[in-house]
Formats: sequence, C-alpha cells, structure tokens
Amino acid sequence: MGTKPLTYEGCNFLRQRLILATLSGKALKIKNIRSKDDNPGLKDFEASVIRLLDKITNGSNIVVNETGTSLLYHPGLLIGGNIEHECNLQRSIGYFLEVLMCLAPFTKKPLHATLTGVTNDQVDPSVDMIKLSTLPVLKRFLGTDDGLELKIVKRGSAPEGGGEVLFQCPCRQKLRPLHFTQPGKVKRIRGVAWVTRMAPATANRVVDAARSVLNTCLPDIYIYTDHMKGPQSGKSPGFGLTLVAETTEGGFYAAEMASNPKGSDKGPTVPEDLGKQAAVYLLEEIFKGGCVDSVSQGLTTLLMVLGQQDVSKVQTGQLTQIQYLRHIRDFFQVLFKVEVDPVKEEDEDLKKGGEKLLLTCVGVGYSNLSKKVS
Repeated sequence: MGTKPLTYEGCNFLRQRLILATLSGKALKIKNIRSKDDNPGLKDFEASVIRLLDKITNGSNIVVNETGTSLLYHPGLLIGGNIEHECNLQRSIGYFLEVLMCLAPFTKKPLHATLTGVTNDQVDPSVDMIKLSTLPVLKRFLGTDDGLELKIVKRGSAPEGGGEVLFQCPCRQKLRPLHFTQPGKVKRIRGVAWVTRMAPATANRVVDAARSVLNTCLPDIYIYTDHMKGPQSGKSPGFGLTLVAETTEGGFYAAEMASNPKGSDKGPTVPEDLGKQAAVYLLEEIFKGGCVDSVSQGLTTLLMVLGQQDVSKVQTGQLTQIQYLRHIRDFFQVLFKVEVDPVKEEDEDLKKGGEKLLLTCVGVGYSNLSKKVS
C-alpha cells in the first residue's frame, strides 16, 4: 500500500480502470466523479460493479467519499468460486458480464456466477450477443471450452428485468498467445429472435423481416425463435433480435437490436423495422471486418497483453477501444503496434470492406498466482 495509486479523473471508463487495477495489483484513485452534476458521484450501477468486484476478490479495500465523487481502490486477490449478484436494473447483465469475462481466467477457483437483472436492453451488449461473439474469443485464449458456459435461465427485458444468467469459466495458469490475422469469408449466419411477455408471433415477424435483407447475401441462415413463458419471461414485455455471422476461419461478427422499453417516450417498436435494422447493423459489422468484432475488441486486446511472453497479433476493423489501449499502457507498460493491414493483390474482393488494422503486442507473461502449478 506504500506505492502511489494511479490517479484519474471523471466517471468514464470506470470498469476498464477497475479491471486493470485488479489484474495488475496496482492501487487506483479516481477523482471528480460527476462532481459538477446535479446528482454528483457514483451511479447505482457503478456501485453495483464495485460490489461485484468485492465478491470475487479477497482483501480488496474500497473507499468512497461521502458524496461519491472520489474512489480509492486497493485490489485484493482474485478468488472466484460460487457467487450470486443482483445486477442494478439501470444497465443490463452484459455490462457486468464483460467485467467477469476479463477476470475469470485468473481466479483461484473456477468461477460459477449467477447474475440476475435485465438480460436485454438497448444500451449494453445482451447476454445472447456475448454468448455468440465474445465467448468464442475467450475460448481461443483458454485453449478449451471445457467448463466454459453461459446459460440464460430466465429472460428479463428492460426496464424491470427479472432475468437470470449462469456464467461458468475455468481458471488458467497462463493464457495462449493469439495469432489471428486472416478472418476468412462469411459462411453462415445464425441468430436468436427473443420475445418476453408478448405474442410469440412477434418473433416470426422479426425473423421474416431480417431474412428479407439477408437472403440475398447467402443461403445458410438460421434464426431461432426464443419465447419463454411464465416466470422465465421476466417482468417486462419486449422483443429483439441478435444476429451473428461466422467466417470460414472461426471469426464472429455480431449485431443486435432490442425493442423500446415499456413506458418509453419513443413509443412501441414495429417488429418488421427492428428485424430489417438488425440485419443492416450486421452487414455494417461485416463491412468493418477484422478477426474480432467491435464488441470483443476490448477483451481481445486485454488477454493478448496478459498472455505468455510471446508476440500476439490480431486483425481488427475500425478501432473501438483506443482508450483501453492507453489504459493498458498505464497499468502494464505495454504498447501496441498498430498498422494498416495492406490487402494482397489476389484478395481484391476484400478491398470492398472497411480499412483493416493489425494490432501487435508482446505479452507480459502474466501468470495466475492463486493457481498452483500442476
């Protein structure tokens, strides 16, 4: 505790800073959190993330001042094990899951987390999206999917939630380095059209609308309909669509859309419009290209840095996590080499997509201190 804490200002990137402080073992101080707002200090959902961190660590010391505008965090050891957490309803479970996925491989005991709250909303990546696009990325670093599971037990739409999710992840001594620079071509599209507390026919309308856009692109499209009944459908009505495109090399691009929450000023959502818009979002994500989509970029860059002392290289589309790279430099002193990936002459058709970038870094050789070497 004698070392001077890393100091930041403002409420932005709170999760990133807390995750990196926990993994690096460095103390963190954040000042002026919404100090000029009418409601100053930490919001309820941010306090909920801090409580979640406290549950999966042992010996963490978290001090928040009376107004909530200043936070001092001395991280403890990552323990893991069985935890239950009631996620704040202002944000979806995806917001909290992203934190757990970054920390879970480095816990002492395999993580077995039950999270309750909102599974699908319009702000954060839904649980479906994380399952379809981010879990495969985590699998690449772990080297196996043995013990890795994300299961939706109950769905809960915004604003009242009522959903429940089970997340299990094995822990590792060391992570594998990643070399993923050829994304391949899209070979199939899968998806989930979900409905809670509404007519099941709504899901079919969403699927038909999405197919009307995607059928012109490729034949292998399968969109499941998920209509949970009774207590499993949460407390609020809602529907939505999550789509994922899989490439020949095992890359995933995901996009999604959810209906306006009950009581929203925007009024009700038309299922056909939602289906078409989600399909367009997916095509935009495919256009950006790269080997990991924009949702998984943060996790990918973090786990590349925490890998063995070896070179990791990944191709991405447009960078969505520039600030993450800056924070990684602050906490781990690792710099990424970012260069434009030139398209070879024989791959002329790839030029039709957006500009591709190659991210390269050398891992810090992070090893899980809590796990015995077997």
